[in-house]
Amino acid sequence: MSRLPNLMHRTFTPRVIRNDGGFAGLFQLDFANQLFARKYQDPVLVSCTDGVGTKLKVANRAGKHDSVGIDLVAMSINDAICCGAEPLFFLDYVAMGRDDPDLLEQIVRGISNGCVTAECSLLGGETAIMPDIYQPGDYDLAGFCVAVVEKSQMIDGKAIADEDVVLGVASSGLHSNGFSLVRKVVFEIAGYDIDDEVAELGQTVGQVLLEPTRLYARPLKQVLQQYTVKSVIHGLAHVTGGGLAENIQRILPADKDVKLDMNSWRVPPVFNWLQQLGDIEQQEMREVFNLGIGLAMLVSPFYANHIRQFLCDFGFETWEIGHVSNGTGRVHQ
Repeated sequence: MSRLPNLMHRTFTPRVIRNDGGFAGLFQLDFANQLFARKYQDPVLVSCTDGVGTKLKVANRAGKHDSVGIDLVAMSINDAICCGAEPLFFLDYVAMGRDDPDLLEQIVRGISNGCVTAECSLLGGETAIMPDIYQPGDYDLAGFCVAVVEKSQMIDGKAIADEDVVLGVASSGLHSNGFSLVRKVVFEIAGYDIDDEVAELGQTVGQVLLEPTRLYARPLKQVLQQYTVKSVIHGLAHVTGGGLAENIQRILPADKDVKLDMNSWRVPPVFNWLQQLGDIEQQEMREVFNLGIGLAMLVSPFYANHIRQFLCDFGFETWEIGHVSNGTGRVHQ
């Protein structure tokens, strides 16, 4: 499709080797030019894959398909940066019920926008037309990210220590998790339609539900460049399905606990709205949704306020939401 190459080319960095029409995307890990050379000593490639889930049903209902492209990029890249890695390139896979160039362009435009925000190259993609599997108008997305980190600077949670501070970086809203529950509550139980106005939120249902997942790559890259010592940032967790507790627990050493203060940040109104609409138990809210925290950072207490202020200055609201203590690898809320 002739409209797609331009959406890819606008994301290219100097390390991309143009191969238009070829069977693969090409990316050089380092520069030959001495001025821009990365000079990796022991580079480790980091790879992630994810989709957007049933949020696509909301996009179909709204007839708006660019924002889910941003979601697709964010779901993989936000995972990759949790290793302290720099995103290099992204690939997408779009499966559709029938050939629809306008729909495909909307999706890829969103993917391209997400890659520009994350400073990551959209290196290639694949479109599969499968009418026997997908109904006309239906589609599914998968995304694939490759990043790189020096082995000596890799963040894996092993350095998490007693008295470390947990910083929570604000989400943009629902992100891309829990949408089976969201759709049931909003459309089935409450009877809303996609263009209905939600007075308490000042937006339509479609605007609320299709707010894209926030990308954390650019500010985190700046933080890692400023605090190059691995002993500063000990752990990073992308808050997706399972909520804060489950995702932080994934990176905790077996002899450390985290105590979260669930009243220490501002929960966006969309979550209270959903909870009241569906009469959802508080524990289920915590297990399904991010509740306003999209990224958790476990950092040395000495640097916590500096990092928090840096992120806030960058435009990413950040709170001190908990502390690490010796324990048994559990998160307490």
